[in-house]
Amino acid sequence: MVEAILFASADPVTVAELEARMPHGSDPAEALVLLRRRYEGRGVRVVRVGDAWAIRTAPDLGFLMQKETVETRKLSRAAIETLAIIAYHQPCTRAEIEEIRGVAVSRGTVDQLLELEWIRFGRRRMTPGRPVTYVVTQGFLDHFGLESARDLPGLKELRAAGLLDNRPLPGGGLPSDDDAEAPEGQSELFED
Repeated sequence: MVEAILFASADPVTVAELEARMPHGSDPAEALVLLRRRYEGRGVRVVRVGDAWAIRTAPDLGFLMQKETVETRKLSRAAIETLAIIAYHQPCTRAEIEEIRGVAVSRGTVDQLLELEWIRFGRRRMTPGRPVTYVVTQGFLDHFGLESARDLPGLKELRAAGLLDNRPLPGGGLPSDDDAEAPEGQSELFED
């Protein structure tokens, strides 16, 4: 009976609780001593936890009970926009990201992308204030199955996938297929 109670209980059970559940005249303390000897050297053990008793996995087999889980976190819209700007305009500074997004970039957004190891610090710009730049990492490329940042989809592919509106760009009409290709000098934006 003691064995059954310990096995079925998620929490450690005190001797008083065992006595309350068992028939009158039973000695749960003696049963615990016998169970402890019986389980010695086996995959589970009867162990004392404070004033209570429980059946637990043997310490040398604890590694079998570990379960590794992958925690999935959703990126905020701000983080996705910031990541896209860095990927398409790298190396770029915080000021350039803010100019493109039209709002200030919070420190937490950049910190989250740095923690995920999807972006890293690039070279400092040779302009007044020497601002730091951001570039995407190998981890980012690996996660999205890209060989290099040049393999990111262009405007034509994004429109075909329905991810961009076919609205005219501000100050002009729809870009032609020639405009969708990388403009001259864009290769200078990518760090090899």
